Amino acid sequence: MAMRSYLRDGRAPLPVDARVSEQMSRIRAKHTGPERMLRTALSGAGLRGYRLHYAKVPGTPDVAFVGLRVAVFIHGCFWHCCPHCQPPRPKTHKDFWEKKLDRNVVRDKRNARALRKAGWRVVTIWECCMRKHPLSMVRRVMRALERGSST
Repeated sequence: MAMRSYLRDGRAPLPVDARVSEQMSRIRAKHTGPERMLRTALSGAGLRGYRLHYAKVPGTPDVAFVGLRVAVFIHGCFWHCCPHCQPPRPKTHKDFWEKKLDRNVVRDKRNARALRKAGWRVVTIWECCMRKHPLSMVRRVMRALERGSST
């Protein structure tokens, strides 16, 4: 397989191995496996009418029930530092990764706080929990929706 050369913008350090760039370029920000899994489970439970990647609120929730003001974030365990499975951090370019991952956690908290302040209910679903317990994750979303409809 021929390696492509990627235009570097200076934000990330040069990888030790050219295959790392190839692999990292395939990581998606939207429509990830855990997101698709949640959407399938929501549809299976009869929950429809949500917006994907709703950009009109802080944090651009992965799934937003706009009328009921419920925002659902599906966090990847590595990128958002999962408290459940605690994935290891990279050993190369340690300073870069520590700063990047810590900034992600701070940003997630700031966005959730801003949404709550604006009257939204926030549900955070971790990738590992979605894979192990998809039905209980759907029940968490349903509980948030039920509380939202009573107000």
